[in-house]
Amino acid sequence: MQDDWLFIQQVQGGNRDAYSYLVDKYKDRLYSYLYRMTGQQQDAQDLTQEAFIKAYCQLDKYRPTDAFLAWLYRIASNLCVDAWRKNKRYLKTPLEETRLIETDTPEKAYLEKEKKGALQQQIMALGEEYRIVFLLKYMEQLSYKEISEILHIPITTVQMRIHHAKKKLRASMAQERSGRGAIYELLQN
Repeated sequence: MQDDWLFIQQVQGGNRDAYSYLVDKYKDRLYSYLYRMTGQQQDAQDLTQEAFIKAYCQLDKYRPTDAFLAWLYRIASNLCVDAWRKNKRYLKTPLEETRLIETDTPEKAYLEKEKKGALQQQIMALGEEYRIVFLLKYMEQLSYKEISEILHIPITTVQMRIHHAKKKLRASMAQERSGRGAIYELLQN
């Protein structure tokens, strides 16, 4: 955190190249988060770039007591919510790419791909307020406090939204399994 603050001070002092260090350090994590939020490669790339540009333009608003990555997540989350409000297609769009996980047999690979794709689809179907907290907690592995600071909501609200997100995911996955149970049983035997 202190290391980031030194680079931010250099940028504010006129050294624009110092900002490239911060971009290189955090671009992959920010892109990954935005990709999970939008489910679209191009949109995630655009939002990542937009988040870094916005952060650069607003470096004077950055507080050195905050983690720079948490501040970036806050900017990215706000940009994502704005994009959702303008364009509702993110709400139920499945992820473009599902990676095939290597397993022992083609049947296991198929089942694993199906399960992963179903989970990703269910995450994409969550409401935006639930998807944001779920991804920040379980994919980015942030604490409740960090999520609370990023989203400017109380910790209890973060906990409640995560609880509801998990409950919705469990229910939708149970419904998914019951609907496809026959094919899973057939392939597992």
